[in-house]
Amino acid sequence: MKENQVSLTSIMTAYIRAYHSRNDTPKIFDDFLAYDMIPQERRTLIEQGLAGALQLKPNTDQENSWRFFLQSMGLPQVISRSRYAEDHLEVAYQQGVQQYVILGAGMDTIAFRRPELLEKLRVFEIDHPATQAFKRERLAELGWEIPANLSFVPVDFSRESLSKALMGYRFDPQAKSFFSWLGVTMYLTQDEVFETLRSITEVAPAGSTVLFDYFGPDENASHSQETRENLQKIGEPIKTYFDPSELATQLSHLGLRLMENLRPAEIQSRYFQGRTDGYVASKNVYFARAMIEPSTHGAKP
Repeated sequence: MKENQVSLTSIMTAYIRAYHSRNDTPKIFDDFLAYDMIPQERRTLIEQGLAGALQLKPNTDQENSWRFFLQSMGLPQVISRSRYAEDHLEVAYQQGVQQYVILGAGMDTIAFRRPELLEKLRVFEIDHPATQAFKRERLAELGWEIPANLSFVPVDFSRESLSKALMGYRFDPQAKSFFSWLGVTMYLTQDEVFETLRSITEVAPAGSTVLFDYFGPDENASHSQETRENLQKIGEPIKTYFDPSELATQLSHLGLRLMENLRPAEIQSRYFQGRTDGYVASKNVYFARAMIEPSTHGAKP
């Protein structure tokens, strides 16, 4: 992302979650606070931009047109990965996990949307300093009280060590933790992704969970090329794809055991089967869930 500029994809991702919460039934993921996180002027700009892109006419079925466009912008990826992460967090919470680390938190609202979790769970939001500053300013505008168990940790993944940053914010390296890393790996180099994953194994104990999404093989070259060009224009280019058949081996070198590697067809079956609104799982998006192995600090793949 551009220096000193809030991530535009984080704003759009929040808008997508908000749209789904307000307009779609049944809901895959209900982020009923996401709309509040976006200032009015930015919501207006987004909606004007979408309307212009669709070139809506008076007799056009606007609702279906918007859904079609948001599908192409990744709505299914956003809402299904959020559901996947929070479903597994819920299980980990019931099993006694004590810390939740959100890497690339953006406009995430769980600390305000699920206050019951913060009674026993410390939450660490990790993000680029510019994006985090934007979010904290917005929270102040809304007048939302920051929960005592929520910590904001500014980190530039391309320049800083996650482990060092966390240790400065009362992170307990002995407490079993859950890390979610959504919508980020594709914007980093492969080395940066591996370095961050390695940092997690260095700072958290065995049995901790790491969950992330990633781009796999490009099955729709023309659409993906258009997406890449649009992201390049806003200063957030796609940099990394992973081969799902190699991921388990790559993670093992880092001290992580791949527990689940959800493919597009499986995401489709789990979250989108039987829907009538036209949403389908993204063709080259995968969800990975891994566990830190005992006494391992991996070498670079």
